[in-house]
Amino acid sequence: MPSEAVLPAGSAAADPPGNTAGADPALRSAIADQLGRPASVEYSGRPALVEYSGRPAPGLLRRLPSSRVAMVGLGLILFWTVLAVLAPVLPIAPPNAQDFAAMGHPGSSARHWLGVDTLGRDMLSRLIWGGRTVLMVAPLAVVVAYAVGAALGLLAGYYRGWVDTVISRACDVILSFPLVVLYVILIANIGPSMLNIVLAVVLASAPGIARIVRGLVLSLAGHEFVAAAHLRRESDLYVMLVELLPNCRGPLITDFCLRLGFTTITIGTLGFLGLGLPPPTPDWGGMVQQATAMITVWPHMALYPCFAIVSLILGFNLLADGLSELALSD
Repeated sequence: MPSEAVLPAGSAAADPPGNTAGADPALRSAIADQLGRPASVEYSGRPALVEYSGRPAPGLLRRLPSSRVAMVGLGLILFWTVLAVLAPVLPIAPPNAQDFAAMGHPGSSARHWLGVDTLGRDMLSRLIWGGRTVLMVAPLAVVVAYAVGAALGLLAGYYRGWVDTVISRACDVILSFPLVVLYVILIANIGPSMLNIVLAVVLASAPGIARIVRGLVLSLAGHEFVAAAHLRRESDLYVMLVELLPNCRGPLITDFCLRLGFTTITIGTLGFLGLGLPPPTPDWGGMVQQATAMITVWPHMALYPCFAIVSLILGFNLLADGLSELALSD
């Protein structure tokens, strides 16, 4: 049995156990032996305050350089973006200018680095200007689709009930159509143009986005920050746009990059089917379609635009994969 410390008369016996502040050294040492603490440590009887000096974890986009996959994808996207932005000032021929002298030998030459197409137009120029077209149409279509789809998903997930039923069933009807068939039906009826392609992409993509946002909102609706907003009597619009939607950004950023790739495929597919941008607008899918008659003789006419489509889609997919890995590592 350990020996008990004998407290001298008149000492601070009413102090809490372990409170040695103000005690003489001998008493402090005896109490320290009983409590198993060093005698030199003074205990004030108050809970210790733990100081946290660390900074909050950086956001998803700030950690993007740490993902090699994402950086490779971003590099491919930036490659075409820089070429598209600089297209008007680059020392290249106009995309619709014809060189009839080069039609006899449409392969690579000092004047046309990537050769010419069946109409004598410079392939490099049309690839760069075609990338400019794709990078204008695809982001615009996806942004508008996200605006519509996110609004529908927020309404369905927040209000539930009959609102959720109506929106969900309408989305199911649209999603039941094969995408290519839906695009062909829409473009064939309203005509090929940049605006009509955007409308077709919005109609085909918004239901899928709405379902994603709806599921995220349903998972977040029971959290404390939403209840706190209701206690503050915030409006429904405030809760949806300030409390719920920003907390859905991680999965939505990844899906946004993937949909950019899907939209690039859509634009190329419509161009190949003759339902893309009207000629003579440079269109990668249209370039492939025009070169099919000469693909066995001059395959570069079809291969170069195919490589362009693949590289841009690969960039979007790699960026989405990198962002997904970073989101899972949180």
